[in-house]
Amino acid sequence: MKPKHLTIIAKKEFRGLINERTILLAILLQLFIALFSSFLMVGLTSMYDPSSLSKYSRFKYNIGYAGNDSGLYDHLRESPDFRVYKMDLSTGVAALEQRKLSAVVYVPGTLPDSPDPVKITLYTIQNDLQSAIVDVKLKEIFLKYESDLREIRSDRITDKPIPLAIPKAGGGGDFYEFVYGLLIPLLVFMPAIIASALIIDLITEEYQHETLETLISTPVTFTEMVWGKVLACEVLVPVQAGVWILLLMINGIAIENAGLILVQVSVTSFILILLGALVALHYRERTAAQFIFSTALVVVMLFALALPDNPLNLLTRLAVGTAGMEQWIVLGTTLAIIAGLGAAMHWYAERVGRAHQTG
Repeated sequence: MKPKHLTIIAKKEFRGLINERTILLAILLQLFIALFSSFLMVGLTSMYDPSSLSKYSRFKYNIGYAGNDSGLYDHLRESPDFRVYKMDLSTGVAALEQRKLSAVVYVPGTLPDSPDPVKITLYTIQNDLQSAIVDVKLKEIFLKYESDLREIRSDRITDKPIPLAIPKAGGGGDFYEFVYGLLIPLLVFMPAIIASALIIDLITEEYQHETLETLISTPVTFTEMVWGKVLACEVLVPVQAGVWILLLMINGIAIENAGLILVQVSVTSFILILLGALVALHYRERTAAQFIFSTALVVVMLFALALPDNPLNLLTRLAVGTAGMEQWIVLGTTLAIIAGLGAAMHWYAERVGRAHQTG
């Protein structure tokens, strides 16, 4: 194979990508995700954990207080998160239904030193995102009032309780789960999936547009044509992934080992691109090739994710700077797979090229 011919084919494919609207839209979508990753982090984490929004909320919520006076009323008034209005329970519930209030708290007439438990009733709107935020903020105040009641009733304790030294939980769990467990792998591996689907289109379109004979009549061989298309798709992956990583860093997200991440993504994408090329050479029809490749891709990804040191897990560990020697083992294994798939694709491309020349 001549490098000059590979470069000519790769440049031809790059110029043709400008007209591929589907690919451009996919790239623009990734660009949007990378540019507004901080904003999306807040929105997407709220989908599986609505209470996480409470740390971002700075709004003062209107709360109705019904029942007898208590220390809870003082705690609510001192809170910077609420405006408290005393009212009858029926009036408060009616205002809650009209969304004039965010919640209604009812405190019974049980005295703080009474032997009976103090049963506080909280009224909120069911299945409401704002109610989830209010619940989290009210929980802190309820815990303060509970501590007050325990102190008042401490003379009833006959046994000395055993103190538990529970370490204080660190914040930011949702942020790290979303960014390092989902956002970074999604952005840097999406170009690999797009490139593997793109190689199928680039090869099958030669059959559908009946331009294969024209290419074979030029000094460029069929094998060089296929490798040129593979090269064009492979170059796109580190370029896109590098831009996404740079944009994430601009968003204030710390990413370690950016260079190693690009290397791992590039070699992993090469496997997917070679698989796509083999499927396209065999089926030669876009719809059938894309369906077979998509099915095979799901199987390959499920098998890879079942491994403890799978590419996604390794990528996350590289991003946070905790990857060890296993990254080199994975890299060596991936390169060996690439060598095998590359040899198989080269042999199959030569076979298909000879068949066209003799046919």
